[in-house]
Amino acid sequence: MMQLKNRVPNFLTEFSRPARLFLLATLLDGVIYSTWLLFFNFYILERGFSREFLGLVTSATSAAALLLGIPLGMLSDRIGRKRAMILGMSLYVLGAVVEVTAPARGLILGAAFVSGVGQSLFFLSHAPFMMKVSNAQNRTLLFSLNFGLITLAGAVGNIFAGQLPAVFANLFGFGADSAQAYQAVLLASAAASTLTLIPLALIKEPQSTAERLGLPTLRTPIWHVLSRPVTLKLTLPNLLIGFGAASLIPYMNVFFNEKYAISDQTLGILFSLLSLTTGIGSIFSPRLEKLLRGKITAVTATQAVSQIFLLLVGFSPRYSLAAVGFLVRGTLMNMAVPLFDAFSMEQVPEQDQGAVNSLRTITWQLGWTIGPFLSGIVQVRYGFAPLFISTAALYTLATLLTWIFFHKSDRPAPISLVPAVEAVRAE
Repeated sequence: MMQLKNRVPNFLTEFSRPARLFLLATLLDGVIYSTWLLFFNFYILERGFSREFLGLVTSATSAAALLLGIPLGMLSDRIGRKRAMILGMSLYVLGAVVEVTAPARGLILGAAFVSGVGQSLFFLSHAPFMMKVSNAQNRTLLFSLNFGLITLAGAVGNIFAGQLPAVFANLFGFGADSAQAYQAVLLASAAASTLTLIPLALIKEPQSTAERLGLPTLRTPIWHVLSRPVTLKLTLPNLLIGFGAASLIPYMNVFFNEKYAISDQTLGILFSLLSLTTGIGSIFSPRLEKLLRGKITAVTATQAVSQIFLLLVGFSPRYSLAAVGFLVRGTLMNMAVPLFDAFSMEQVPEQDQGAVNSLRTITWQLGWTIGPFLSGIVQVRYGFAPLFISTAALYTLATLLTWIFFHKSDRPAPISLVPAVEAVRAE
C-alpha cells in the first residue's frame, strides 16, 4: 500500500513532456466527446428524422474508417503523428459543426463522413505517437493510462453533460428536451473540442530513430506492409473479438432489462460502475504485465478468465451474480487492450506503424459492421443464449491465436530501424 501511495503522485514524471501533453489532450477529448455521444442521437430524432436516417448517419461515420483507414494510416506515417492528430481533430470539429447546423439530409451525411475521417485519423495516430514518446520502461504505463483516462473521462463527462440541456434551456428559453437545446449542447461540445488542439500544438514531436541517426526514412510499399505475416497475425484476433463484441455488447442494456426487469436508474448505475472499474483496471495493467512477466501472458490470461464471467452474465439466474460478472468481465477484457496495442506497435517498423494500426482498426470496424445485423436476427429467433455462447467462443479462439502467434516473442527486440538499416547497407 505504501509503495502504491508513493508511486501515484510521481508516475507522470516518468513521461516526457510530449507524452504528458498528449495525455492532457486525450483527457480533454474524452470528457468533451462523451457529451456528443450522449446527446447526438436525441438531437437527430428530435429534429424529426427517422431512426433509419440516424442509422445512416452513424454508418457514415464508421464507413470513413472502413473506406479510408489504410490511406489515413499512410498519411499519418508520412506527415507525422502530431500533424495527423491536429488535422484529424480539426476535421472532426468541422464535420461536427456542420452535422448539427446543416438543413439537408445529404449535408448531414457528408458531414458525418468528414467527422468520421477526422476521428479515424486522430485515433489511429495515438498508438504510433505513444511508441515514439515512450521507452521500454514506461511504454505499457503510457498505453494503459491513455486507455484508462479516456474511459474515466467519459464517465465524468457523462455526469456533467447530463445537466447541460437544462442549462441551455434556461438560458435561451428552449424546452430541456427540444432539438434546440440538444443543438446548443452539441455546438458547445464541438467548440470545446478545439481546446484539445492547444496541448497538441504545444507538443514538440521527437525525431524518428532514423532521423536521429541520419538515415533515410524509406517508405515500404503498402502491399508489403499489409501482407507481412506479423501484420495478419496482429489483425486476425482483432477481427474475431470485434465480431464477437459487436454481436452482444451493444445489446447488454436490452439483455439486463429483458431478463431481470431492472429500472433505468439501476441500469445507469451498472454501466457507470463499468466505466469506473474499466478505467481503474486498465491503469493497473502494467502491474499485471510485471506480475505475469510479459504482455502476451497478461493479455491471454485476462481474456481467458473473462470468458467465465461472460457466461456467468448470460446464464446466471440472479441479477446480483450477473451484475458482478458483467463488471469483472468488462474490466478484465479491457485490461488487455492497452497491453496488446503496445505489443502490436513493438512488432512493427516505426515508419509503418500508422498503416498497421489502421488495418487493426478496420478489422475491428468490420466486425462491428456485420455483427449487430446478425445479432438482431438471432435475438428475434433464439434470444440471447446463442449470442453469449458464440461471443465466448470467438473470444476464446482469438485468445488461443494470440498465444499461438506471439507467446514466443513476448519480449520483442526493438525492430523499428531494421528495414531502414538493411536498405542502407544494400545500397
